[in-house]
Amino acid sequence: MSKHPRSSGGGRRARLLALTALATAAGAAAWSLRDLPAAFGRRPDGTRDARVRNSPQFRDGVFHNAPSTLAQQEPGRPDGDTFRRMLLDDRAARRPSLPVPMERSSDGSTRPAAEGVEVVWYGHASALVEVQGTRVLIDPIWSDRCSPVHQLGPKRLHPVPVALAELPPVDAVLISHDHYDHLDMATVKQLVELQSAPFAVPLGIGGHLRRWGVPEHRIIELDWDETCTLGELTLTLTSAHHFSGRGTTRNTTLWGSWVIAGPSRKVYYTGDSGYFEGYARIGEQHGPFDAALVQIGAYDVAWPDIHMTPEDAVRAHLDLRAELLIPVHWCTFNLGLHPWAEPVERLLAEAKAQAVPLVVPRPGQRVDVDNPPELDGWWETVV
Repeated sequence: MSKHPRSSGGGRRARLLALTALATAAGAAAWSLRDLPAAFGRRPDGTRDARVRNSPQFRDGVFHNAPSTLAQQEPGRPDGDTFRRMLLDDRAARRPSLPVPMERSSDGSTRPAAEGVEVVWYGHASALVEVQGTRVLIDPIWSDRCSPVHQLGPKRLHPVPVALAELPPVDAVLISHDHYDHLDMATVKQLVELQSAPFAVPLGIGGHLRRWGVPEHRIIELDWDETCTLGELTLTLTSAHHFSGRGTTRNTTLWGSWVIAGPSRKVYYTGDSGYFEGYARIGEQHGPFDAALVQIGAYDVAWPDIHMTPEDAVRAHLDLRAELLIPVHWCTFNLGLHPWAEPVERLLAEAKAQAVPLVVPRPGQRVDVDNPPELDGWWETVV
């Protein structure tokens, strides 16, 4: 007879609990992997191949950036050394130490769209842009992770400020490119049911949307410098210096930036991009802009050709002939090696040196471009 019957029973119970937890985790992983092929999306299908093949950006079976002397190389992706540094660096500095302060507006689904220009930033690159009575939802991602797998990949550093079902009706959903932190399958599927607006996307991304159940009449695919008009709203896909890819495919879909124009007022969104000559051209052709949503985070010396530094963001803003700078692509997902608050701190210093008007909203905060809130340093309280 065992001298420690309770310990023996406790050990069996612990082993049983451990096996149960392992089985549960394995089941969850299997359930997540079930959706993996769909999350990868689909290459451009036969009904759109002609437009893809005829694009000036498409050759040798893939899309390419425009020639540039400022961003000379074709975009790379983080190499093994960069990933090792991401794993070994001080992770504590790359995430907030306290909960990120947010604003949760309760009237967003009932209030009319702004007659001027207003922006609600939800975190990372997701934002609602209102221009003269119209609404545009940009790069929405409401999932907990920007990944094709629910249990793996970068996890949110703060919750979504508002439920997707609480958003007001929008006139269009804009996608800049098909990376997982900008195009999220689960969010798209919900928007198909919750909204009736079309999805305006760069060439080739329509294949992903069709696979995920977006009706054909709600898909608008554009090449660089092509425009679509929805009532008084005009949307133009403009260039960016970046790349695309989901799963094992790369550059089979186009990437870009967006001009959002009402009858007399305009907003620009950079998407993801390295700094390049295109900003000056866009500023000349489409500016000036009342505001620009500019990517500032996830930069590194290993990939200056695909993501701007905060200093680059100010240069781009000036090239674009924009008034108010609203930083995006930071705060929400840990996608770079730099400390969590470094992008906005560097941005503030450069914007001050260049006399660029700037606002740094909390996730969920509404910004009236004509009467922007003062800088309050909210990020300093959670570093």
